[in-house]
Amino acid sequence: MAKMCQGGSFLWDAKAPESVFTPEDFSDEHRMIADTVSRFVSEKVLPEVEELDCQKEGLMRDLLVEAGQLGLLGANIAEEHGGFDMDEISSTIIAERTGSTGSFCAAHGAQVGIGSLPIVYFGTERQKRKYLPPIATGQRIAAYALTEPGSGSDALSAKSRAVLGADGRFFVLNGAKQFITNAGLADIFIVYAKTEGDRLSAFIVEADSPGLSTGVEEKKMGILGSSTRSVYFDDVRVPAENLLFEMGNGHLVAFNILNIGRHKISANALGSARLALDLSSAYANERKQFGKPISTFGLIREKLARMAVSVYTMESVVYRTCGMLNDKLSGLDKSHPEGGRAAAEAIAEYAVECSIGKVFATEAQGRVIDEGVQIHGGYGFIREYAIERLYRDARIMRIFEGTNEINRTIIPATLLRRAKKKELPLFEAVSHIRGKASALAPRKTEDDLVQAAKDVFLFSLGVAFEKSGEALVKCQEVLGRLADMAILAYAMESGLLRARKAEAKGKNAPHKSAMARAFIYESIPEIETSATEILAFCSSGAEQAQLLLILKKLLQYVPVDLIGLREQIAARITEAGKYVS
Repeated sequence: MAKMCQGGSFLWDAKAPESVFTPEDFSDEHRMIADTVSRFVSEKVLPEVEELDCQKEGLMRDLLVEAGQLGLLGANIAEEHGGFDMDEISSTIIAERTGSTGSFCAAHGAQVGIGSLPIVYFGTERQKRKYLPPIATGQRIAAYALTEPGSGSDALSAKSRAVLGADGRFFVLNGAKQFITNAGLADIFIVYAKTEGDRLSAFIVEADSPGLSTGVEEKKMGILGSSTRSVYFDDVRVPAENLLFEMGNGHLVAFNILNIGRHKISANALGSARLALDLSSAYANERKQFGKPISTFGLIREKLARMAVSVYTMESVVYRTCGMLNDKLSGLDKSHPEGGRAAAEAIAEYAVECSIGKVFATEAQGRVIDEGVQIHGGYGFIREYAIERLYRDARIMRIFEGTNEINRTIIPATLLRRAKKKELPLFEAVSHIRGKASALAPRKTEDDLVQAAKDVFLFSLGVAFEKSGEALVKCQEVLGRLADMAILAYAMESGLLRARKAEAKGKNAPHKSAMARAFIYESIPEIETSATEILAFCSSGAEQAQLLLILKKLLQYVPVDLIGLREQIAARITEAGKYVS
């Protein structure tokens, strides 16, 4: 199990292999849960995908009820409230294994994540007793209503408003929400509205409340079977006891639930990418051109290898973050009066890692599935083949739970804010980098290159902060490049630590090591490009030349034969006809 560590500390602290959680650490119970979800998906959901995408009446609700009977809706709900009180690893496994189902994944994710976790972590005992048991069984469907026509990522600019009546018994809610998943099915909405001026509050609103209505189904590019509608509130009376958490502190509920949601999205993306690789490797072995399987062609093999490296690294990132969240959340007493605030603080600790996972996994998912379509050739463009649906369904993942652009700004901005509060030794780490560069020899090992990635991030951050100071948080172009370096550093280290841990335990180490090495060496040029652009933006003339020289010293390394390494990986994947780690 991952040892407790400080969020963001991977950027300056060396981590030991035994400190991270990996899929190889699954318990027998975890493997049983994975098998249960996989069977449910393959036997119940995937055969109904076409009917789901046509929004066959009652089908989605029926599948959610079946999922509830298997315990797949109550993983995070306490037993006394009708759930199964599983650990965060189990709920992440469920998110991963449902990730390939597209429409069902969206509906399931809203039910078990953003639609119910606000009540799990922030609800009163009365709210939990009333609402969680039917959510855990699928008898009541939940939805999360935050986005508005004029406010998406900028949630605090919401216009919906709730005014407490003079007798203190009801709030009167007015406003509109947009793009709400499960809206057409929902019995319960978690709704955010302004109260007491401009302070955001959260409410549990029942769908049959007079004055609540929904719009028509949105016609979407993908996840066609999930219900997506606008929701309207016209003088809706909400009982005062349905205020969630504290008046005016709805932002604590919203933002921290979104952090968990980002982690779950990364797990969904992993499950989808894994299926794409399985489909593509099997197809490449079967499809023949020029008298032999296309899996024997060098450029197809290279695609399969790159896809495998991406899936392996996604997997490493998702479960590393999962292990840290599990450690933080497992010790919480959710029934304690301060349980909600403690949950918010625990989740917020790894806000950076949750955003990193979301951006990295959803973008890797997009590349993997795109290559899968290419391997399928013309058939990849035909709806009869599952890869076509995966392609359409994947695109929304980079928009869900805060766009990837917003998440990129969150990563360095959160680090800087916490450093300013003396919660992180970020500036201390930055101050050591320039002196370190002069004494460096060429980086020769993968461990050296992971450290180089961290050093270059800290060096670039230091230069950018010297130029812009506190205004750096407003320069999104620089924040985005800093985020890209932090994302790659975390992903590089996650894959390598997993491989090192496997080497110590003798668990298929050579294949893991090959994939970890390939990702590291293919990522270094990307890090160099991002850093170079920041330095060029922040300096000129002799100063720029000096900074670029320091960058060169930080990144000097001996390259490896990536073509040969990918061939080694491809051989393993084509032999198995699916992803193996």
